[in-house]
This record gives sequence, C-alpha cells and structure tokens, in this order.
Amino acid sequence: MAVRKNWTRPELLILLNVYHKLRFGQMHERQPTVITLAKRLERTAGSVAMKLCNLASLDPALKLRGIKGLDGASRLDAAMWQEFHDNLEASVPASEAALRELMKAGPDAAVEVLPKKGIRIIKPPPTGPTTATSTVQVRLGQDYFRNAVLNNFGGRCGVTQLGVRELLIASHILPWGTHAGQRLNVRNGLCLSRLHDAAFDRHLISFDDNLRLLLSKRLRSELPQRAVQENFAAYEGHALEMPEDSVLPDLAFMAEHREAFLKM
Repeated sequence: MAVRKNWTRPELLILLNVYHKLRFGQMHERQPTVITLAKRLERTAGSVAMKLCNLASLDPALKLRGIKGLDGASRLDAAMWQEFHDNLEASVPASEAALRELMKAGPDAAVEVLPKKGIRIIKPPPTGPTTATSTVQVRLGQDYFRNAVLNNFGGRCGVTQLGVRELLIASHILPWGTHAGQRLNVRNGLCLSRLHDAAFDRHLISFDDNLRLLLSKRLRSELPQRAVQENFAAYEGHALEMPEDSVLPDLAFMAEHREAFLKM
C-alpha cells in the first residue's frame, strides 16, 4: 500500500513530463495515465493527481485561459518548474529517459501517453548498432513534443477533427531548424493531419490572431479543384478546434509564421 512521502526531484521531473501530455481536466485520480503513474511511483492516484494540479498553479499558459491550478505548490515544485522550462532542450530528453526507465521500456522503445488508455510502450523493430547519443536525445525530444501536442488538441486535427492518431502530426509553428529554443515548447505546436501539416509547413495555410484558417493565394489558385475545396476552402475562416482546458498556441509565433505565409 502506498504511503505518504515527500516528492523527490527525479519524481517531479517525470511528473513535469507527463503534466504537459495531459490537459488540466484530465488531472484526476480516475484518469488511466495518473493511475499507471501512481502504481509505478508507489503512490496513490490521488497524490499524483494533486501534485499535477499543484504544478498547474505555476503554469502561465493556463492562466491565460483563466484556469487556476491547486494551491499548495512547494518551493521544490516551483524550482523544478523553473528549471524544466528554462532549458527544455536538456530537461525534456532527461525527463523522457526517466519516464522510460520508470516504465521499464528500454532506451529505444517509445512511450506514448494516451489519456483514455494510460501509458503505452511501443517496442522498436530489430535494428543494427546503437544509435548515437545525440540522435537519441533528438528522438526523445520529438517523442515528447508529439505526445504533448497531440494530447493538447484532444488527439484530433485542429482543422478537420480527424482523430486517427497515425495520420496526425505535431506541427511546429516556428521551424525546428531555425528556432532551437522553441523546439519543445508545446505552445509552438499544432496538431494537424498530414495533409494540413504539409500545407502549413510550406506556408500554403496559416491562422490569424483568432486562430482562424487562412488560405494562401497559391492555394486559392487551385480552386475549384475538389480536393482543395473539400480539404481547405471548406474550413476557411473556421477557428482551430481545441478543448477548453488546452494550452493555446503562442500568437507571437503564429504572427511570425503568417509573415512568410503572406508572401506566398
């Protein structure tokens, strides 16, 4: 039976990782991911849920949506929150590796947080020599970003509401290659279908300050082709669909994307 004990830095590192893969409304003791995590940490589901809600009180992105976490965050909570977000390039891979170790998944396995099902371990296919450390760090970061962004959008494309996870992409608003400091920032991510991700990446579509879909002149020139009409024009002017307790994309990042879009 789990006993009451103080939270440690390694535990909080894992919790911060999972925190960004759940929406605020999912941080309760009946949530499958919380239950799985509690068993691995040898804690009660209630204590894990409470600590996640404590962390939520430190989240400025939730405050922008008028969501207030649970009072009672400790000094260690605040310090770990600051350390984690001050250097995402280092803290995210470290937290992903710690989560894999907790789940006994092995360094090459993928660990996916599925809010409705819990934590799933995806074993890799047989491979050759061990991947270089730098590549492993990148993959850990990419796995985290994909999980966090898809779950932030409720596992659905923000434009079409397509819910087939295999057909969804965690799109970067500011490109991975040119904005290293924002690579793992959940507010730099959109959940889009593979088609809409490709269009967004090539600045064929963008979103205004109200997150409404914009079509480029280049894309408009292809109308009235049925594929363009049904996949893009039909959604023009519609705002991205996101759960009410999700974290909104950063509008400053979107404005920068829109500058390139307007040149198309």
